[in-house]
This record gives sequence, C-alpha cells and structure tokens, in this order.
Amino acid sequence: MAVNETPNSLSSAPTLWDLLARRADLTPDRPVLLQDDRSLTFGELRARAERVAAGLHDLGVRPGTVVAWQLPTRIETAVLSFALARLGAVQSPVIPFYRDREVGFALRESKAEFFAVPGTWRDFDHTEMARRLGAKGVFEAYDRLPEGDAGILPPPPADGTTVRWIYWTSGTTSDPKGVLHTDRSLIAGGSCLAHALRLTASDVGSIAFPYAHIGGPDYMVMLLLYGFPAVLFEHFALPAALDGYRRHGVTVAGGSTAFYSMFLAEQRRQPGSPVVPSLRLLAGGGAPKPPEVYHAVVREMGVQLTHGYGMTEVPMITMGSPGDTAEQLATTEGRPPSGMEIRIAEGGEVRLRGEAVCQGYLDPAQTAAAFDEDGFLRTGDLGRVTDSGHLVLTGRLKDVIIRKGENISAKEIEDLLAAHPAVGDVAVIGLPNAERGELVCAVVEQPPGAGPLTLKQVTDHLRAEGLSVHKLPERLEVVDALPRNDTLRKVLKYKLRERYS
Repeated sequence: MAVNETPNSLSSAPTLWDLLARRADLTPDRPVLLQDDRSLTFGELRARAERVAAGLHDLGVRPGTVVAWQLPTRIETAVLSFALARLGAVQSPVIPFYRDREVGFALRESKAEFFAVPGTWRDFDHTEMARRLGAKGVFEAYDRLPEGDAGILPPPPADGTTVRWIYWTSGTTSDPKGVLHTDRSLIAGGSCLAHALRLTASDVGSIAFPYAHIGGPDYMVMLLLYGFPAVLFEHFALPAALDGYRRHGVTVAGGSTAFYSMFLAEQRRQPGSPVVPSLRLLAGGGAPKPPEVYHAVVREMGVQLTHGYGMTEVPMITMGSPGDTAEQLATTEGRPPSGMEIRIAEGGEVRLRGEAVCQGYLDPAQTAAAFDEDGFLRTGDLGRVTDSGHLVLTGRLKDVIIRKGENISAKEIEDLLAAHPAVGDVAVIGLPNAERGELVCAVVEQPPGAGPLTLKQVTDHLRAEGLSVHKLPERLEVVDALPRNDTLRKVLKYKLRERYS
C-alpha cells in the first residue's frame, strides 16, 4: 500500500484491521494519535490494540460478540475500537452524552453482551446508569483497558463485508434506529473523504467531535491511508482547545457548521492574527452550511472551507474539494466519489447506492422501507445535481432537526411534551442557526385555563423524562392555535418555520 493510497486500491485492504496492520508495517514510528502530552504511533496502536484484544478475549469477547461502548474521544477509545476490530466483534458505539432512554434502547435492541463506559465523566456516573439499565458485562475503559498475551489470539477477521458495526440515529421516529455497517462501507466512506480533501502525510488533523459518531472511523481511515496524525479533544470548547491546535500544528480542523462558527468567533477576537497559525483547511458536514459562513471563514480566517454531505447510513456522500470554485464551495455540498450513485427521484428526493451505503437497519421492516426497488437508499432529503455534478440540498422530507451535526427527532420531544399539563398540543421544529446549523424550537398550544409556560419549565420536564441535554429546546413560542390543514388537521410545520426563522 502506498503512503497516499487511493480508494482504487481498497481491494487489497478489506478490513479495518488490515488497514492498521499495513500502515503499521509501512510507517511504524510515525505518530497517529496525539492528545495533550501523550502520543501513539501506528506501530504502538497495533501492538496495544492486540494486547487489549487479548484482554477482551480473556473476558469472553469472541468474533460476533456484540460490545457496546459509550466513551469520550480519547486514545483509549480508539485502541478499544481497534481491539474489537482485531477480534471481529460487533461494535455498537453510543454517543457519550446519551442518557437512559437512548442508551437503554441501544443496549436492548443490539443485545449487547458487554458495555464499556468511562465511569464518572463530566459529572455524570455512566457506570451507575449502566447498572440501572441492567446492562451486561459492564467495564470501565476511560484510562485503563484490559490487556493480555496477544499470542493467544485467533487469526484476525478476513471478511470486510460482514456486519460488525451498529450505529444509532434518531431518524424520524421516537426511538433510535440501529444502522448496520461493515468494515467495507466504513472504509469506502473514509477513503473517499480523504481523497476529496487532498490530504497528505504532512498534514495534522483533529478529532474534536465524539469518536462514537460515524465520523470516528471515517477519520481513522484517512489517517491509516495517508499516514498522518490527528489531535484528539475529549471536550471541544474554545478558546480552551486552541492550545492543543497550536501546540501540535494542526493543519485541518472542523467537524460541522457549529465548529466553523466557533473558530470564526475566536478569529474575530483577534483580527489580523491567525487564530491557529498552522491551519490551512476547515472541513466537515452533518449540518446545513449557510453560504455566508463559507465566505466569512475564507475572508476573515484566510483558510479554505470544504463542506460535505453525509449521514449515519452513508458516512460519505459528497464532499467539497479544495479544487472547487468559491461558488461551488459556498452553495453546494460537493460532488460524490466515483463509487457513489445519486438519483434524484420524483419529487426531488435524493437517493443513494454505493459501497459506503449501510446494509440496512436492525429492524427488517425499517430496512425494507428505506430502500427502493432498485436498491437505492431513500434519504428523505430533497436536492438537485448541477451540471458540474455538485449536489445542492434544498430541504428535507424527514422531520429531523440537525443540531451540531446530530440528528434530533422532533416527534420524540413532542411525545414527551404532550404529557406536560400546560401543553395542549405542540410542534417541535428546527430553525436556522449560524453556530449550530439548527436550533430546537418548541411551539406550544396551551389548553384552556393553563398558566403561563416558560422555557425552563419545558426543559425541566424533558430532563426529568430522561431526554438528552443536546435535544432540549432552546426556544419556546406559545401560540393561541397551531396552523393546520383543512383535511386531517395536520399541523403545518412549514408555516411555523416561515414565521419564526
């Protein structure tokens, strides 16, 4: 495998473990993960992952064993994930700020036999939650991982087309959906992302988003194919994180629109002086990007910004490239790689077929509904393809709010708020926001005689119901009557978006 291997040579590396093993053979002493004052080389990552795989084997983890993990973005998390890949276990990553409702559902639906947690992290006791939920095989993996003699390990898995990943997305229903991925689909997504960004071995990347997000393996594939390191941030907040970016000479940063806006805000506090001198590129996806954000970043920060389109079901769909024009980078989601087919169906829905597309969902009924008769995934997004092959998204069929790159089900929040005595009916909508992509707004119609309702009362109620903090409404509007159609009296959310945007 060449140092800058392209997607065309993926047939020689069918599993994630193959990628790591080959990279460790090529550049064993080159760093791959940097965090605070710690670092791990490609060779060390392979060696430690094998020892941890042996420790997990001693615990009873075997090929096909379902292991859920809810861990922050740390070196240990990456090591654990590669150890599980070495064993051929089925991994079910869970975003670390999910709480009882989402975590309990993921554990039950995946039938997880083991659950790795960080203990008490950011003032929340994950171990206690795991016990409360009756999780099996709970072990803490924040700064210590089980290790053993790698000599006892069976051969690594050879088939990259077996489902070994279960990711979770809210979709449009109250409960999350378990998205089924293979090593092959994750490799396809990550390799195409790297190819679009035109990265090299001299770059220094950064992972400031949850490693449990589908973007985690996307990014790791880039590092393994192109042989450059990334700085890990357990908790991303500016200006506190700037020292890490500067100290390690990060050249590529980002994550989603929220990240761009935060960097831009810091730049505006010190105009004329680069906030991260080594930075040359911001890149990301997962949320709408207003064109004015692109222009402001280029103008004020003096770096390029490339934005893309992905989802848990398809981690890499399109991506802007540094070679695109300013107009294309500002107003489109980029172009698809050669292995991704985009079909604009009747009505404008974007549909997808290709190696990066998931195998479906844990629920067979959801899988059947998600793919059309030609095997294209129905995204629920609306869009068009330009003459140059760039994708422009124009809206969504799905009633999903995308806040900081994470999907939030409006129905889940509505269902919980319906139980509040001061709520007669409610519609939850996403409103455009330059920092977050979208913010969550609850529009409430109160029953007769109800007292005044405040945003704090709404969020306190939802917290008590176990809703994750990142899903809480940030805005409340109380109306005399929600707008409805004249047939089934369905709430017309587009009118609410028009009114409050």
